[in-house]
Amino acid sequence: MTTIIRVIVLALTAVFTAVNAQDFQGVATYKTQRQVDIKLDSTKMNDDMHQKMIAMMKKQFQKTFTLSFNKEESVYKQEEVLDKPNVGSGFNIQIMGSGGSDILYKNIKTQRFVEQKDTFGKIFLVKDSIKGVEWKLGSEAKYIGEYQCFKATYTKMVEKPRVVFNSENEEETEKEPEMEERTVTAWYTPQIPVNHGPDNYQGLPGLILEVHDGKLIIACSKIVLNPKEKLTIIEPDKGKEVSQKKYDEIMEKKAKEMMERFRPKKGRDNGEHIEIRIGG
Repeated sequence: MTTIIRVIVLALTAVFTAVNAQDFQGVATYKTQRQVDIKLDSTKMNDDMHQKMIAMMKKQFQKTFTLSFNKEESVYKQEEVLDKPNVGSGFNIQIMGSGGSDILYKNIKTQRFVEQKDTFGKIFLVKDSIKGVEWKLGSEAKYIGEYQCFKATYTKMVEKPRVVFNSENEEETEKEPEMEERTVTAWYTPQIPVNHGPDNYQGLPGLILEVHDGKLIIACSKIVLNPKEKLTIIEPDKGKEVSQKKYDEIMEKKAKEMMERFRPKKGRDNGEHIEIRIGG
């Protein structure tokens, strides 16, 4: 009789655990910032304009995102922003592929993602598989708020920072970008047993709370587990469906068009050049 009771208890515990795991939900809030290297080459730009431009560029990269998740799915999107950075009359700052209405859906179980992106007023629906990352789990630990986090890293090849526009040297503009190796560092907490993380970072045995990727920093500022109102994770479905490779090709073409548009024409150089370098 004792054995039968023990089996029943174990079975009920397993069922209860499975149900809890299935219903487990949460919302994490992240803030991003990026160090921006700005080199201005202008004979007519005064110090006040210079400082305003640097401030606006930094503000452009200071954003707040929410990650809604359950055991298998997550949705990552930026909180609404009412104002757009601008420096002064006739000048505004726009970062390619940085639409505030973008939505990133990931399904860890099926290892796929769907990203709805607003690029220059056109909506794309990027669908592809999640690329596996060979994380190296370390023993170094620290607390982020009340959560004990552990360090994990991986390396990847990235383009070196380069001139974005207004290059007078056509050969330099069109040459193949130089590559360099970069180490990405993440801090995850096993206390929240999901494989999710902000943006395109995931795959660790616990929620990722902090990421250092070059000069980009993503840090969690708030976590709400099992909120009173049940979350609904919705996969985005609007936009022209493309693969990640196809979307990257479209972005590369747009970047070249912008560089050509802003490149000073020969014989029409008035000395008003703005050279922007974004590092990391």
